[in-house]
Amino acid sequence: MILTVTLNPTVDKAYEVEKLVLGEVARVQEKRQTAAGKGIQVAKVVKLLGEDVSATGFIGGHNGEFVKEFLEKAGILTKFIQVEEETRTCVNVKDLSTGRITELLEQGGAVPNEKQEEFLDSYKKLLIDCEVVVISGSMPRGIEKEYYYELIQLAKDMGKVVLFDSSGELLAAGIKAKPHVIKPNRAELMELIGRKISTKEEVIAAASEIQANGIENVIVSLGGDGAIFVTAEGVFQGTTPNIPIVNTVGCGDSLVAGFAVGIRRGLPMIDKIKLAMAVSTANALHKETGFFLQEDLDRLLPMVGAIKL
Repeated sequence: MILTVTLNPTVDKAYEVEKLVLGEVARVQEKRQTAAGKGIQVAKVVKLLGEDVSATGFIGGHNGEFVKEFLEKAGILTKFIQVEEETRTCVNVKDLSTGRITELLEQGGAVPNEKQEEFLDSYKKLLIDCEVVVISGSMPRGIEKEYYYELIQLAKDMGKVVLFDSSGELLAAGIKAKPHVIKPNRAELMELIGRKISTKEEVIAAASEIQANGIENVIVSLGGDGAIFVTAEGVFQGTTPNIPIVNTVGCGDSLVAGFAVGIRRGLPMIDKIKLAMAVSTANALHKETGFFLQEDLDRLLPMVGAIKL
């Protein structure tokens, strides 16, 4: 079982408009609505890969019920803590005339202390039946950044493998608990180490510094340039084929999901990397996020690379 933690889930609404001009009316050509948040995206992909997965976090109101029902229809086990405030909505608007995407991200309602304690009690019980834990994304208001440290440490104390994917001060606070895997992108890595990174060699050097401080695997996603994997077994570059991309939203979460499944299955490092890269690329072939077709994954697996540097 893989457990995903999404403290700040969202209902994602994606709109496509012919042209987006500030201050003017834009008529929607197409719209999509889905349950999201980084950990929920991971859960959806893990389930599509055929693994048992459970999703937890905080939900509230009609949006929270939508998230829960969406996941349960997908065959994902849910154990959310109910809060009074409505689960947030995030809006993604694509301007078809330019291809540019504008995102409006709500912060998330406040979670009182008693609900945070309730979540910790539930989380400890959920940890019993899982082998791998994925903790991802932002936090709603009212929760201190050290909360992620506590969640990571609790899982490690119970012998679970922990993958952690966040950013900014949340990432900086969480990695003090030394999760087994983190996945910053280039910008997040620069913020974490406090200096500019331009070349692949600089990416490797920065990731290696973090790994030397007790993070077993540091994965740095580089968009179209693939990803760098600094691991206990060496440094690898994950590469992807040059194919037309439809949507890059959710690709990082899909990469995390693929790597988590590789850990759950006990795959060799090369195969973990290939699965992660192939799933990430398969996600990019569709407008829907946290989604891929098995036929795409089967086609892409022989095309992705995992090169030891």
